[in-house]
Amino acid sequence: MNILVLDDEKEIADLVEVYLKNENYNVFKFYESKEAIKCIETQKLDFAILDVMVKDVNGFEICKMIRDKGLNYPIIMLTAKIEDKDKIQGLTLGADDYITKPFNSLELIARVKSAYRRYTKYNEKKEDSIIDINGLEIDSNRHACKLYDRSIELTPIEFDILLYLAQKRGNVVSSEELFEKVWKEKYLENNNTVMVHIRRIRGKLNEDTKNPKFIKTVWGVGYKIEK
Repeated sequence: MNILVLDDEKEIADLVEVYLKNENYNVFKFYESKEAIKCIETQKLDFAILDVMVKDVNGFEICKMIRDKGLNYPIIMLTAKIEDKDKIQGLTLGADDYITKPFNSLELIARVKSAYRRYTKYNEKKEDSIIDINGLEIDSNRHACKLYDRSIELTPIEFDILLYLAQKRGNVVSSEELFEKVWKEKYLENNNTVMVHIRRIRGKLNEDTKNPKFIKTVWGVGYKIEK
């Protein structure tokens, strides 16, 4: 697995590199954002670990750049910040996990393995389990989504949101329920993470924002996919 590591604190970047190499991962380590961006644009990566407070182009901006390019591999944010608003910002931009400094090697490796397992687990061969909603096909086993036979590229988080709504179709699901089921964390106040991800999913499905066909907004309550 090819993992990009970006942290302008050399001691931390070097330690993360050692931890990952001990697990036989291939590491692309950078202390500067510009060099990391070049790597993202030229190398086939499977994972990114980004420090938030990097000079020039910060980790949040690089996370957004990765997602805007349609790259769906897992991203873990590293930061000394622990405020909820910073965590929400990272998750909203498409990060899969968020680790505060200081951390130990066991925690980091466990988080990396968990995020990557989530990313790849749907490729395991199991019995087919496809939900078809008026031309929108969601295959939970293969982690695949198609709209009118055209593949839709979703991040693991986006896929889990769409799958959960599809499994609950006919019912209204609140933002709080979606957040806690998908991210498996307690819902944070003033959290627009779910709303931003719903907007991205709708964009990828070419939904009419004023009259979406698949994901309906029930104002003041939540979101719903009709049966």
